[in-house]
Amino acid sequence: MLHTPALSRSSFWVRIAIGAVLVGLADLLFFKHAPGTSLGLFAFVVLGSVIFSRKDLLRDRRARGFVLAGVAFALVLADRPGLLAWVLFVVSMSVGVLSSRVGPNETAWGWSQRLAMNWLFALLGPVMDLFKVSRLRRGRGGMPALTLLGLLIMPLVGGAVFLALFSAANPLISNAIAALSLPSLSGQNILRVLFWCAVLIGVLSLLRPRWRKPLLALPERRIARPSASLTTSITLSLIVFNAVFALQNGLDLAFLWSGAPLPGDMGLAEYAHRGAYPLIVTALLAGLFVLVALQPGSDTAQRPLVRRLVVVWIAQNMVLVASSLLRTADYIEAYALTRFRIAAMIWMALVAVGLVLICWRMLAGKSAHWLINANAMAALIVLAVVSVIDLGAVVAGWNVRHAKEAGGRGVELDLGYLHTLGAPALVSLVELETTTDDVALRDRVAAVRQDILLNVRRRQGEWRGWTWRDQRRLDRVDVLQRSRALSAPVPGARDWDGRLVRAAPPVAPAPVASPVSVPLTSLTEG
Repeated sequence: MLHTPALSRSSFWVRIAIGAVLVGLADLLFFKHAPGTSLGLFAFVVLGSVIFSRKDLLRDRRARGFVLAGVAFALVLADRPGLLAWVLFVVSMSVGVLSSRVGPNETAWGWSQRLAMNWLFALLGPVMDLFKVSRLRRGRGGMPALTLLGLLIMPLVGGAVFLALFSAANPLISNAIAALSLPSLSGQNILRVLFWCAVLIGVLSLLRPRWRKPLLALPERRIARPSASLTTSITLSLIVFNAVFALQNGLDLAFLWSGAPLPGDMGLAEYAHRGAYPLIVTALLAGLFVLVALQPGSDTAQRPLVRRLVVVWIAQNMVLVASSLLRTADYIEAYALTRFRIAAMIWMALVAVGLVLICWRMLAGKSAHWLINANAMAALIVLAVVSVIDLGAVVAGWNVRHAKEAGGRGVELDLGYLHTLGAPALVSLVELETTTDDVALRDRVAAVRQDILLNVRRRQGEWRGWTWRDQRRLDRVDVLQRSRALSAPVPGARDWDGRLVRAAPPVAPAPVASPVSVPLTSLTEG
């Protein structure tokens, strides 16, 4: 059943008007323009519009908390506009506007359903509300919308007919009508209308949220009857699993953690890279086994030996995750850091948190809702932190400091990857350019830096794409230039990594064969 707050004609048209204003603002700021700090300003306008149209929003303490979270993410968007921060802003505001009709003990599973249904019904929300307003008019003795439409057909059609006749008789009217032109059905106009619809639907989902009851409950597993054979099988499985994990962890301690030389010609980087991701899959399977086979409250989960084996196994899984993190760190040390490798290490840390929560759920007899809530909270905290940190700048700074050219233990600096990072790599490139004495490297860095700097300045010169963070980058570049001026790269075509494209040597024309004179006698012979 769908539940919505009471609707009046005035509130309906006020929200439509607010939505239309926000659509116009979004069209001005974002259509065919890359967002900058303007995205944060738009988020603040949306937030203010929601507070203005939802008088009950600030009366609920939980709603106030999520509104403050929305303010925080709007500030992040103003400094560093990005998709992740925008999604977190929308989720925070959506939970805030739904809070006044949701109980205080709602779970993450319930919230996910409410958010999904709110966004789904927002697609048809304006049409549904239009019919509700029409019913309100009938109930108050007003004219239904369909009746009003029927009354307008005759004057509209008749007026169009007479206007056509007058146009044929009067060249002034016909010229004025000919001067009028409707927008063409070009691809750009179609995209613009779709953009308007998407913005309007998203805004109305906040201005007029919808609730759905009842919610789908988590499937409850009945606690199985005590079974000696099942308990024995799980106990033996845990013993075998612990033994196999002890073998893997022992090898990691002997070679990975101690730094001892590996047998044969295998290098540490190969050993580290080969096992990082399969070990995480192993840890995930271990957590799944505990969830399925050891339900809290079951007879098997209450056995002291089983509980001790599970704790030891989870502890071994934690060592396994730590080894995966160390493998990834060693591979980064030997090669380079990328945003994907940072995301992989964050994922490994979340896997470790999940394993601890799964173990604690079994030991403390917590519910499935508790486990989902705890994991969702951990994931949201990580996402919120990542939305603030500029991972590209972290990657660029680390690679420049640890590159072989800068005296580090890493490999040769991948200037092509730094070029792909764009603006986040600008300050690190300028720092390298102003400190290196390698003429060839300095020229390549200058070529990549010049392209990125031109793009950043071009974007900063367009008010819609201006950002505080890029402005701070430009200010930092100006400070670095005072110690050593930036040089212009050698003219010429460049590869993506800043290397000069060498022109192919000219191909010598093939020699022209001279005509061969054949003696007349040779033609007559034979």
